[in-house]
Amino acid sequence: MNAPKKRSPFAIVRRLIVLVRPMLPVMLAAIAMGVAGYFCATFITIFGGFGLLAAAGLESPISSVSTVFACILVFALLRGVLRYAEQASNHSIAFKLLALIRDRVFGALRRLTPAKLEGRDRGDLISLITADIEQLEVFYAHTISPVCIAVVCVGGMTCFTARYHLLPALVLLAGYLLVGAALPVWSARRGDKAARAYRQTLADTNSYMLENLRGLRDTLQYQDTANRAEGIAAHSETLGEKQKTLKYREGVTVGATNTLILLTVLAVLGVSLHLYQNGALDADGVLVCTLAALSSFGPVVALANLGASLTQVFASADRVLDLLDEEPVTADVTDGADTAFAGAEARKVRFAYADEEVLHDLSLTIPKRKIVGITGRSGSGKSTFLRLLLRFWDVSGGSIRFGAEDIRRVNTAALRAQESLVTQETELFDDTIENNIKIARCDATRAEVEAACKKAALDGFIRKLPKGYDTPVGELGGALSGGERQRIGVARAFLHDAPFLLLDEPTSNLDSLNEGIILKAVRDECREKTVLLVSHRKSTMAVADVSFSVESGRLS
Repeated sequence: MNAPKKRSPFAIVRRLIVLVRPMLPVMLAAIAMGVAGYFCATFITIFGGFGLLAAAGLESPISSVSTVFACILVFALLRGVLRYAEQASNHSIAFKLLALIRDRVFGALRRLTPAKLEGRDRGDLISLITADIEQLEVFYAHTISPVCIAVVCVGGMTCFTARYHLLPALVLLAGYLLVGAALPVWSARRGDKAARAYRQTLADTNSYMLENLRGLRDTLQYQDTANRAEGIAAHSETLGEKQKTLKYREGVTVGATNTLILLTVLAVLGVSLHLYQNGALDADGVLVCTLAALSSFGPVVALANLGASLTQVFASADRVLDLLDEEPVTADVTDGADTAFAGAEARKVRFAYADEEVLHDLSLTIPKRKIVGITGRSGSGKSTFLRLLLRFWDVSGGSIRFGAEDIRRVNTAALRAQESLVTQETELFDDTIENNIKIARCDATRAEVEAACKKAALDGFIRKLPKGYDTPVGELGGALSGGERQRIGVARAFLHDAPFLLLDEPTSNLDSLNEGIILKAVRDECREKTVLLVSHRKSTMAVADVSFSVESGRLS
């Protein structure tokens, strides 16, 4: 994949906020409840000040101590209810948006497959789909609403304090801005590189662990456990160092936050006492302004603590947006023709992976209702040609005709609906045998699945299993042999029942007996279909009506 441009935090925030629009009413309700809840928390302390003034016989907005205690009780109960409702709303928004983002990421993976994801680190992708997307929960549940709440609360408390005198209100406002704005920006800029390095190191560690789990049997067989353990320890140590750097910077931010709050409270107290000595502020004003400073920093502290967290959020969001913004090598055609298959033709086709040319001026006609065989050594371009017919890649030069139409002008959905591909390695899902076959046609009946399996010499094996067609195949089909997995791939192709069947070494994992059964099924069941059969086995070519040999990307 191409190296993407680094986005600014503001660009990332803008992209993430756009997704909130469908949930805007819930977000506004969460903000309103958050503001009310923080005011309740702040005024519990201020009511305590009013109670002290009333008990001392000084002028107080509430002259009855019992009324003060009643207000404190009501506000304390409201604080709990409103806090719960706010958090529930924010997390509901966050989890729904994360589901939406995951859906978009899987859509992007589908668009990019296979050209842009060929050779891409699977562990890195798993880390992106899981850890990086999960990290965005911090933004949606703990950032948008707290920022809005802080702005409203800061404005409200500044105005409340200004009722007593403007100067302590301005000092308090300066403290709010330092803690809630300047400090998070400083913290985010300071930790940006460290957060990006940590997210990438985490992805690398996940990838390394996945690789070791998959190769565990070989590691044990060749007694390479010590070397692998050293590698895991090295990755863990590197990850720990990156995390240690982040935690240290988070600690510095927390310390700076508490220091600034303390200095602000002392400044408000000092200014208020100075005004009191000059007769510009009454005793109740000194007490209330100081208590307001002590009790009202909750919303801005939430912002200050976000500084360190947001660096990781931005790093994760950047990785997710890189994937969503990546352009596929071959974009799906949706405004082309729904051409029906009537044979295919390659005209002087050239194709290269990066700078390595694989096919050179390859020309080949694939007539309708014929079995065409292609042989050749590994790396000669046989499998690549099949993928060009599916438009997984586009030709570098020349053209491929699908019927009378250039394949690049045929709607992708129509093209793939008329083609079935069987590869050497069949990818299976952790599901039952039946469901793994039915991905070729989700609405197929059990009878149709069984018929396809009979053609693929698979039905007898399945019926001997304790659960038959409901037998789980395990992760990556680990409960089945390579030949059994390959026959499931052949059964999928028969179930799909497309007019153009592409077979890439369809019997490479089969013994001679099962190979003969599969090839007989291809010959007998595909009389009305066109088959392009690729294999290096001469025995496989026996069923072909015509065969060609590919050497160094050319027909011979």
